[in-house]
Amino acid sequence: MIREDELTSGPRLSPRLDVAAVGSASQLAGMRAEWNALLDASNAGPFNAWEWLYPWCRRISPDVRPLVLTARDRLGTLVGLLPLGLEHRWVNGVRVRRLGFLGETHVGSDYLDVVARKGREAEAARAFFNVLQGLRDEWDVLDLTDLREGSTTLGVAREVFGDVRVSERYVCPYETLVPGEPFDAFLKRTGRRDNYLRRRKWLEKQDGYRIERTDAPGQLAGPMTDFFRLHALRWSSDGGSQGIKGAGVEAFHRDATQWLAERGRLRMYTMKVGGQAVASVYGILHGQTFVYFQSGYDPAWRNRSVGLVLVGETFKDAIEMGLTEYDFLRGTETYKSDWVTKQRQTVSLRAHGAGLAGEWFTRTEEWARQTRNAVKGVLSDELVEKVRRFRRRKAAVQ
Repeated sequence: MIREDELTSGPRLSPRLDVAAVGSASQLAGMRAEWNALLDASNAGPFNAWEWLYPWCRRISPDVRPLVLTARDRLGTLVGLLPLGLEHRWVNGVRVRRLGFLGETHVGSDYLDVVARKGREAEAARAFFNVLQGLRDEWDVLDLTDLREGSTTLGVAREVFGDVRVSERYVCPYETLVPGEPFDAFLKRTGRRDNYLRRRKWLEKQDGYRIERTDAPGQLAGPMTDFFRLHALRWSSDGGSQGIKGAGVEAFHRDATQWLAERGRLRMYTMKVGGQAVASVYGILHGQTFVYFQSGYDPAWRNRSVGLVLVGETFKDAIEMGLTEYDFLRGTETYKSDWVTKQRQTVSLRAHGAGLAGEWFTRTEEWARQTRNAVKGVLSDELVEKVRRFRRRKAAVQ
């Protein structure tokens, strides 16, 4: 088992950086200011923020032990962070010690990565991976999920670990916003201009129509309650798996939104008609990017396109704030392609430790995946045959 004192009692040295570890939630709680300063000086994505990862440890995976690696220069300045967690999994009687990103499950964290000062990404990643390489008999699997394709981390991991597995994860649609471009000019480049303008015009004539933007920490209770209700209504009407489900996940988002708002990073949009909330968008500001995280709407208002109009208003707001990018994150739903034209990919990276447990873990996953695919194939063949028999019987009757 990796022990915190293996890293903290005597920092591991890279040519220029000292690497140590933070191994408890209480220590993690005290890192906010320094973590934020580093994030602001980096190119790391929004879900590498302390305000996102600390509540994840508290609310989502309290059984995952934080193992946050820190890299400091000779003056003690924090240059990089690798926010990992250590968990133990049992696979057919074999214990597997797995290292993975904090924030990797349940909350849709795209673009997880090493957090490092701009221009020092490779240096920090190399320092972290060299330490992990030296402790390779203390862990079995290193899973880094939802990295942005092209991340410097990928190349450094290949360099240090040699044989790593990289696989595709999600497609993330986004759009570049042109500084100074009027919103009307942007609308002309989208696939929803006419419908958006027509629906907005109708809504603006309704009594009590308004759009509320909430970004103050002390004013989130009502908008978050509306959001959770509308989000659940949207997913239940669409017949899909709810994006935010369970008391623990809701508690996480109440914590995260409060702390993000304290940092000026949150935008909650609520559309109301006649005093009733009918649509909601949960957005995050990160640098010059508006991040569309989740949304909800009342299915009774679907035919009035309240979701479409509210998304349009978030684009309008982003342009008026002078932002240069709008990111829809993972998922290629049709409504996203109506607004944006670009896509990026996220990937996962896996490296194995020195023992056999990591290879066993990967092989077991592959067997399980092959079994699932085979079962699906059989079920699909049976369904096709049932349809054929039905058609033959129907043709015979006619």
